[in-house]
Amino acid sequence: QVQLVASGGGLVQAGGSLRLSCTASGLTFSSYFMGWFRQAPGKEREFVGAISWNGGRIYYADSVKGRFTISRDNAQKTAYFEMNSLKPEDTAVYYCAARYSGHTYLSDSSVRGPYDYWGQGIQVTVSS
Repeated sequence: QVQLVASGGGLVQAGGSLRLSCTASGLTFSSYFMGWFRQAPGKEREFVGAISWNGGRIYYADSVKGRFTISRDNAQKTAYFEMNSLKPEDTAVYYCAARYSGHTYLSDSSVRGPYDYWGQGIQVTVSS
């Protein structure tokens, strides 16, 4: 049974930082792209970033580029999402997701979905 367990959300003031973690079980973590998505109240879920199976390629949405950093530790089966210079508009429920790629790279369009497995959402609230 595949599980993705996210942690690290919370409440932070604008300009602050948070780090989300997503720990996987039940899959060969090193064969999966890991993606991060978010959904703000009243809005559709949007792609915010992804990292390839080996960390060799990392992708960001324009809205978070330069502020957020994605990394992974395959030995720990964990992906990380470091969020800096947070803004109130970053307030959302954040989701991690896994998409099988083997030891290949997905196309730029495929990086945005669909994904095979999803973690539970985790709330991030940025106060002004």
